[in-house]
Amino acid sequence: MKKLLWSPSEIENSQAWKFMQEVNQKHNLKLKNFHELYEWSCQSSEHFWDLFLDFSSIIVDKGSSNILKNGANLLESEWFPDAKLNFAENLLSRRDDSDAVIFWGEDLYKTSLTFNELYAQVANLSIWLRGMGVKKGDRIAGFLPNMPEAIVSMLATSSLGAIWTSCSPDFGVQSVLDRFGQVEPKVFICVDAYLYNGKVFNCLEKNQSIILKLPSIERTILVRYVDDKPINITLKNSTNFDDIVNTDESPDLIFERFKFNDPLYILFSSGTTGVPKCIVHGVGGTLIQHKKEHNLHCDIKEGERVFYFSTCGWMMWNWLISGLASGATLMLYDGSPVLKNNENILFDYADQEKFNIMGISAKFLDTCRKLELNPMNSHNLSSLRMMLSTGSVLNSDCFDYVYEKIKSSVCLSSISGGTDIVSCFVLGSNILPVYRGELQTRGLGMSVEVWDELGSPVNGRKGELVCTKTFPSKPVMFWDDKAMKKYSNSYFKRYPNIWHHGDYVKLLDNGGMVFYGRSDTTLNRGGVRIGTAEIYRQVEVLEEVFESIVVEQNWDDDSRIILFVRLKEAIQLTDDLKEKIAKQIRENTSPRHVPDLIIQVSDIPRTKSGKIVEIAVQKAIHGLPIENKSALENPQVLDEYHHHKELQ
Repeated sequence: MKKLLWSPSEIENSQAWKFMQEVNQKHNLKLKNFHELYEWSCQSSEHFWDLFLDFSSIIVDKGSSNILKNGANLLESEWFPDAKLNFAENLLSRRDDSDAVIFWGEDLYKTSLTFNELYAQVANLSIWLRGMGVKKGDRIAGFLPNMPEAIVSMLATSSLGAIWTSCSPDFGVQSVLDRFGQVEPKVFICVDAYLYNGKVFNCLEKNQSIILKLPSIERTILVRYVDDKPINITLKNSTNFDDIVNTDESPDLIFERFKFNDPLYILFSSGTTGVPKCIVHGVGGTLIQHKKEHNLHCDIKEGERVFYFSTCGWMMWNWLISGLASGATLMLYDGSPVLKNNENILFDYADQEKFNIMGISAKFLDTCRKLELNPMNSHNLSSLRMMLSTGSVLNSDCFDYVYEKIKSSVCLSSISGGTDIVSCFVLGSNILPVYRGELQTRGLGMSVEVWDELGSPVNGRKGELVCTKTFPSKPVMFWDDKAMKKYSNSYFKRYPNIWHHGDYVKLLDNGGMVFYGRSDTTLNRGGVRIGTAEIYRQVEVLEEVFESIVVEQNWDDDSRIILFVRLKEAIQLTDDLKEKIAKQIRENTSPRHVPDLIIQVSDIPRTKSGKIVEIAVQKAIHGLPIENKSALENPQVLDEYHHHKELQ
């Protein structure tokens, strides 16, 4: 039985409802609900995106009535080929003394910028960069925490038509070189140090190493964050960020408009299967897609306070920053989401600063559940109307936890997409109900289907998430990808001219979706495909288990399923606990899901954005080389898997 957790009210006050009325009026239709709007947006995708461009108040010169070029070819298609716009102009369109950005560096640093202050800092930095010879197409790299200076730097970059790329400062030197070395930045913007769980991590030596090994860097800008003492390392051709942006002058920015599909961002794949791919996203595609998700799915309005826990190395940072184009106040946070001396730090932030939308990872919610945090009793979250979760599958128990322990009257939207599209394929809506364990809807204008291995659509059965039509936020290219071979092989190799995203999912009758994990790590038991998330959902409800990871191991001309568990402190994996885990899986999924071996480990390997890495574990237990270990938060734990005696 489906369990209804939340139902919408005041539907007719939403932007999605107002947009639907415009669609009905312009196209003589009678769309009555979000799902009907979704179906129309895919059937008439050109009309949808053209009408939304007008509805969204994006500042753009359309140039012509040409909406889509080469629309039948997903790889070569081009949206609004004659349109021109400036990304920064759209994000800086609000000018007043209200808060544009509020920042917490854990519980130690707090600051803010008004919309007028943000504009002035961007203008000063933009003029400085232009004076240093930065022009359209040049790359500017940020090695920064999620702080106001990162936003100022990105907007100044995009104001000139240059390309922004960034990593978070917890990345090691080689990880940074693997990324920035491919795109050869002209300017490097870095921080002196960053915070994590109350501890200061100095970055000056890392910065110096990176600068010396990247000959393309002509100028460096240093952001002072953690302290203002004189530094003992001289960075080559370096200028202090504050000296550039904090002047008495109030220059005006002249916004040159660039082509809709000119590059805006270079994002990087996780790098867990090799050197990271450099994915280039366009000015217009990024903006129109984010505005659609913010306005029609999240109903973000001017003055609302929007938070997403992210670093500058994750696409949710880019997604959050676009909230400025809706006049929202961005709530930034740098550091650990759970402090040793304060497990409730993010709920403190939400309470004190009155979040309207709070975005976090599924892992964070599961951690809160296991820590038995109860913000419903300890905090005032009356302003909070929507919670977003992404990064991995949100299990059903976390849905229950949100409604029982955080807030019963919040719209909880689990969303899914990725760096590849700098946005979402599947997400939420504040005018749709929330059911336990389900993602509410596919993204408007995104022709998402579920296909079987033969390339036939299936509903109500598990299969591959695909997108059958082009969409504006597809990458404009991969960097240095001659003849677009990497691009084509990444998404169109399995199903020609169909975007294959690599998620193992099921489409439900009500238009919602259930996710079962990545299809490249799907387990195969006797020809039956098993999504890893199906096992995690069961194992991690047990009070003894903190987290887990499951992979398949080749064994005796066949394969076997290995479940690794990280248990709570001082708990050991006894035979009784193994049987309890197996019983939980058997009774709530099927006998096929029960692993052949259950092994206790000290930790689970994960990327720096918190995603567990099944492929790395699979390679470790088979003794295969693991490329780019530096992309992982804790690569040292893989030795434990590789040498485990039970797997030899």
